[in-house]
Amino acid sequence: MKAQRWIVAAVALLSALTVGASLTAAPAAAGPPNRTPQLGEVFNGFVLGTFQHGRMGTPDEILKPLQSTDPFYKEPRLTGSEKAGTLLKAEPVAIQFAGFRPGDVDAYKIMYVTTALDGEPDISTGLIMIPRDGRKNATRPIVSYQMANDSVGANCHPSVMWTGGDPIDGASWSALGPLAQLFGKGYAVVMSDVGNNGDPRPHGVFAGKYNARTSLDAVRAALAVRDAGLSASSPIGMFGIAGGGVGTGHALEMKDQYAPELNIKAAVLEGMVPNYRNFIATADGSVGSGFAMATLLGLEPHYPDMRIDDHLTDAGRAVADYYRTQCQTPAYFTLPLVPLNTLFKGNESPATIPAFQRAYRDNVMGQGTAAKGVRTLVASCVADDSPMSLVPAADSRKLVRAWRSRGARVDYQPTDCSMVKFITDMYGWGTDLFGMQTVDWLAANLKG
Repeated sequence: MKAQRWIVAAVALLSALTVGASLTAAPAAAGPPNRTPQLGEVFNGFVLGTFQHGRMGTPDEILKPLQSTDPFYKEPRLTGSEKAGTLLKAEPVAIQFAGFRPGDVDAYKIMYVTTALDGEPDISTGLIMIPRDGRKNATRPIVSYQMANDSVGANCHPSVMWTGGDPIDGASWSALGPLAQLFGKGYAVVMSDVGNNGDPRPHGVFAGKYNARTSLDAVRAALAVRDAGLSASSPIGMFGIAGGGVGTGHALEMKDQYAPELNIKAAVLEGMVPNYRNFIATADGSVGSGFAMATLLGLEPHYPDMRIDDHLTDAGRAVADYYRTQCQTPAYFTLPLVPLNTLFKGNESPATIPAFQRAYRDNVMGQGTAAKGVRTLVASCVADDSPMSLVPAADSRKLVRAWRSRGARVDYQPTDCSMVKFITDMYGWGTDLFGMQTVDWLAANLKG
């Protein structure tokens, strides 16, 4: 029996390696192979200039974003006839990160109309950042950059993170490298808050199709900001990582029907979650238990039939009530290695609770066709061989196969997330984890 099990395991391993190789060798989108950027490419000339021309904020500038809610987030009343992507308001803002105000960056907060899952008009906010490098804004490529932001609480989203609020969140720190590369190439960056950042209610950031609509509509709204001067004829790229990658993946599947006019040329997906049920089953009891719990809470606002509190123990409800008001850092790191069934009645795993299955099914990527003409790169971990590998690698391969089978142009260049890579090349391991190895690929595919 032991010999039989060994043979089965060997065949399974060989099959997995063969699947990975066949995916890599299959017809793919044009573009260079992924490579770890050199330090000088991250601290490029433009980035060094932002330090030279920037300054530390005054005590008032540093403290004010931490103490008050910006009145910008007060919503106007909608008539119900507004088109998705309609710009409601915009205002110039100063970028401020960890108390520092970089030079040579123009930025605007935006509020715009988007579409809820039920088809009704909704409101989201977001942020535009544009490098001031002498180039005409109408000639710049535009990148919809969706961060690894998994925050369910209010005032935890890009338009506040990058203007002085929530300065410790890991999502913004993990975005510094990719943004440095994008700005160094002269790209304008648009970020969605996936809802109104100032809304005090729990945010449905994990509802992939809603996330997708807010991302596409943020680009539409950005094009309407007159002072920004961006052009609808410019090539548009999409870059989504982790929680942001969920929205970007679904945006690819709905782009042709929802926003056919957007000139999207290329998209990068890094560390996204193609299947929430599988992710929650994998992350449960790992270092990512808190993020699995947050995923449930970030689905519920758009799937109220989940009724999560009905399934929680008293201790579970206390955790959920806390998480619903918090940003991801440090809150969602507070349940490492905790089996989530201990927070649910009857010791039931949240991956198998019947009331949650509709939300899981509705958010599986690969059920639709990726946008025609959009070159796509999937660069998630190649194997489940690291504590950071919370998303089953097989799910990414399955997604690639599904999109390719429907004619999508998908390049699969998986990332080595292994602990061997961590020990032998910590710089490469970290930069690849944030998707920095994909920026050259994105740039090549935005050119033609």
